[in-house]
Amino acid sequence: MANQGIKDPKNDPVNSGRRRFLTASTAVVGAVGAGFLAVPFIKSWNPSSRAKLAGAPVTADISALAEGQRLIMEWRGQPIWIVKRSKAILDALPTLDGHLRDPKSENKDQQPAYIKGETRSIKPEISVLVGLCTHLGCSPEMKAEIRPEPFDPEWKGGYFCPCHKSRFDMAGRVFQGVPAPTNLVVPPHYYENDSTIVIGVDPKGAA
Repeated sequence: MANQGIKDPKNDPVNSGRRRFLTASTAVVGAVGAGFLAVPFIKSWNPSSRAKLAGAPVTADISALAEGQRLIMEWRGQPIWIVKRSKAILDALPTLDGHLRDPKSENKDQQPAYIKGETRSIKPEISVLVGLCTHLGCSPEMKAEIRPEPFDPEWKGGYFCPCHKSRFDMAGRVFQGVPAPTNLVVPPHYYENDSTIVIGVDPKGAA
């Protein structure tokens, strides 16, 4: 009888709710951890969060980058795509001019002055782009193979935004008749050496 006023903590609804919350929280943390394991990255490539917000440059080692591969960095909170293009892709770029809104990259806001030509790059085989669609800032999918696609039976490789169907070639040049108004942005960058790109800084002597 003396124990009638004492509740068993195991049967207390508050404690039971707290146990369920802690169990659920542990499961969520576990899932997030697994997600990070599924996406390998090299942390040393990334500066501190404060440096990113300040626009500090980031450095990328491209020595292991193979044809058709993309390395994704982060600079100023934006994804930066570094892609090694094949000769077939480079040969296809001039054939697309008639399908593009700005094939000669005449909109000077989309790339530094030292980025010229149809490749829109310092080295023809290496493309460096901000990976955000110029329509509403979505992140397009890379469709790098030259093969028919549901959205373009004569696809020559490039980027496709499934959100609103904008298309860009492998130089980030926008196609005609899509919502995106301009080419993908080329960020300032330079080569520290043959295998190292610095994003966020212009080459020495660049106008």
